[in-house]
Amino acid sequence: MSILSLADVFRARRRLAGRVTHTPLVESASLSQQAGVPVYLKLETVQPTGSFKVRGATNTLAQMAAEGVTKVVTASTGNHGRALAYAARALGIEAAVCMSSLVPKNKVDAVSALGARVVIVGRSQDDAQVEALRLASDEGYAFVPPFDDVRVIAGQATIGLEILEALPDAATLVVPLSGGGLFSGVAFAAKTIRPDLCAIGVTMARGAAMHESLAAGRPIAVEEVATLADSLGGGIGLDNRYTFAMTHDLVDDIVLLDEPSIARGIVHAYRAERLIVEGAAAVGIAAVLDGRIPVKNGPIVIVVSGANIDIDAHRRIVMENADA
Repeated sequence: MSILSLADVFRARRRLAGRVTHTPLVESASLSQQAGVPVYLKLETVQPTGSFKVRGATNTLAQMAAEGVTKVVTASTGNHGRALAYAARALGIEAAVCMSSLVPKNKVDAVSALGARVVIVGRSQDDAQVEALRLASDEGYAFVPPFDDVRVIAGQATIGLEILEALPDAATLVVPLSGGGLFSGVAFAAKTIRPDLCAIGVTMARGAAMHESLAAGRPIAVEEVATLADSLGGGIGLDNRYTFAMTHDLVDDIVLLDEPSIARGIVHAYRAERLIVEGAAAVGIAAVLDGRIPVKNGPIVIVVSGANIDIDAHRRIVMENADA
């Protein structure tokens, strides 16, 4: 983990000041009652792009702009692309975003609305990444990894700083787990300050690439399938440089959720917390509801990672789970 230092995270926070939101940490009465200890929600849903991804993208592009980069490209399941487009527009950089056909239309439209070039290709994050790398090679774009980049990880790690500044006695962090940029960043910052903290990654059972890779002892390819937690889809890259090793070293446990559990998390967030969240952001809530998070002597903090769910899909999920 020497590739990242706490000083890098504090420098990232200075770059983000005035560009991203210092998000609230709020206690959930319903989840606290369920768990038997205080449960807090770190609401990345209120970021200007609706997800935590704006932190990593802004930290990365601010450094690239200072180096004279004028055009960037990435591959995304939606939220990173939107964040990159947002940060690029703010910094006067041209952006292109490659996404697969599995990315929901609302997320594709949001990227386009921010002025980025949108390229739809294939049926997986890996397909989109191949195209992004081709554009970087053939058309002179600078490639920005969606998660496996020290600058991106440092940006996401600022969430960990904010959590411990607001709640120094936090005992357990519950963080959505996909490619590992969010998890490794938050866990790195928090555990560097408080090594006794428990960091739990939560993901969907279908196509959980990081979980399968950790079980195999190396990055492996996993088929990407449709899931309510679409932002957690995609591979971690067979040539993964950072997040596989960091997640391996930092994770205390991984919780896998089925689709009905994720749906219950979305519905609970809406009914009990008055929050509209996407499936990937609901997994921590769902894990607490399912009794999957071990209770220690102190508060649980759930990172609620994003709000970018298609509103018609959200309405359907709430209606279909009316008795949940």
